[in-house]
Amino acid sequence: MTPGMVSVLAVAMALTTLRSITSQPTQGVPFGVGERFTYDVKLGPFKAGRGTMEVTSLDTVRGRTAWHTVFRVKGGILGYKADNTMESWIDTATMASLRFTQDFEQTGSDRKRHYEIFPDRAVYQEGEKPEQPSVADPLDDASFMYFIRTVPLEIGRTYTFERYFRPDRNPVRIKVLRREEKKVPAGTYQTIVVQPIIKSKGIFSENSKAEIWFSEDVNRIMVAMKADLPVGSLNLFLTSARPPTLSIPAVSGSPVPP
Repeated sequence: MTPGMVSVLAVAMALTTLRSITSQPTQGVPFGVGERFTYDVKLGPFKAGRGTMEVTSLDTVRGRTAWHTVFRVKGGILGYKADNTMESWIDTATMASLRFTQDFEQTGSDRKRHYEIFPDRAVYQEGEKPEQPSVADPLDDASFMYFIRTVPLEIGRTYTFERYFRPDRNPVRIKVLRREEKKVPAGTYQTIVVQPIIKSKGIFSENSKAEIWFSEDVNRIMVAMKADLPVGSLNLFLTSARPPTLSIPAVSGSPVPP
């Protein structure tokens, strides 16, 4: 065996060991455990709080390895307070949602929902209610934000997906609107602006006219987001970005800015 062959074999064995330790997927995705973004939250022109978007851990859901993601927005202004959290458990092998929770605490209304999602049987269950039909390769509100980061995002194109876990909310449309240089507290980014539309009453409803600014690089980090809500215009602006601490590099490119 030549030295070159030994070197290649050593690298292959190291990568195999790392994969077994992290249980990360074999396909390339621009995120991983330890990734954490923080945001300034504004309601209209006023600073209203803080937001975070992170992949907290690798969990096991019904024998499947899953990324556990948490998206939280907390703050308030002029007597209005909100502490809204969405958590998703995403199958690392298929990118399908396995579990989804919403914990919305807002002035005048609180809402907690827990969904177990079964992609293999195409059904979902809300709390203790009877199971309901779902779809193939289901996604929820939170996991869609990670899924969008894996889509090519061609300017001017509208992508249509029948993957929202509640069939009556399909199709989900992703409109790729434009390129834009976006300045936020974390720095200035070249971005691609998309409009996600889900048939729901949430931040991605058609009435909210939501827009998301993703960095135009291999990391596809969420630089900013805005949505028109009944209480005013909600805006998130990136203040810091921490790259994954557990990941398998699949493509080359610049690192996530500090």
